[in-house]
Amino acid sequence: MPELPEVETTKTSLLPLLEQRVQAIRVLNPSLRWPIPNDIKKLVGQRLMQLKRRSKYILAEFEQDQMLWHLGMSGSFRLCEAKDELRKHDHLIIDFEDQQLRYHDPRRFGCILWLDQNNQTKLIDTLGPEPLSEDFNAAYLHEKLNKKNVGIKIALMDNHIVVGVGNIYATESLFNVGIHPAQPASTLTKVQIEKLVIEVKRILKQAIDLGGSTLRNYSNAMGENGYFQQTLLAYGRAGEMCVNCETTLENLKLGQRASVFCPQCQPLKLKKA
Repeated sequence: MPELPEVETTKTSLLPLLEQRVQAIRVLNPSLRWPIPNDIKKLVGQRLMQLKRRSKYILAEFEQDQMLWHLGMSGSFRLCEAKDELRKHDHLIIDFEDQQLRYHDPRRFGCILWLDQNNQTKLIDTLGPEPLSEDFNAAYLHEKLNKKNVGIKIALMDNHIVVGVGNIYATESLFNVGIHPAQPASTLTKVQIEKLVIEVKRILKQAIDLGGSTLRNYSNAMGENGYFQQTLLAYGRAGEMCVNCETTLENLKLGQRASVFCPQCQPLKLKKA
């Protein structure tokens, strides 16, 4: 699933569309996680004025309307020429003045919705702070984790606590600061929390700089792959040697997600030190 760095990279790659006017819209398959709105063609004639990211959502602001775009499990946007051959699973085509935007989603878990009051309340308003913002800091995280007895990795991936820290980046951050992914969140010390906040921010910034992670089929709207996966030290390396101590990395399931860790560098501590 595209995580925060991939969504941020996608948003950035769509910036050439700003100030361009929508010329035409074709819906090839409306059946995504929620149906593409029947009245999406009212965007025709409107200019795209701004693109923002909130968590893993792209917020597209047109002259009169706003849309909320989510890539889901396998979605991607691609800037194309009108003459380019359509691909299977291309579901939406938006013709701008200079380029064509296509939404591609084999598993159809993404969404193309109006950003109205209903969706704002349901999908946006309950989200936690952005991890790269000043609102996500050690004092804030300590308060949120104080009574959380779930594993720290599950807490870190809870969008009500902090948005966008997905499986890859939570795994890498915890490995780099030596915290076991199943350690109860409430047992983390203030020092551990301070280190974790710093590392989450560092990892996400590095991933954005490297264009995100291409593990299966992710690419940005220009068709460019990310390179952060070349720096992975823990994620996807179960059974391999730890780069720090040469202990074999192990894997456990937390919240139905694979959680790779080093039993030597990330010892499980069930009580606060």
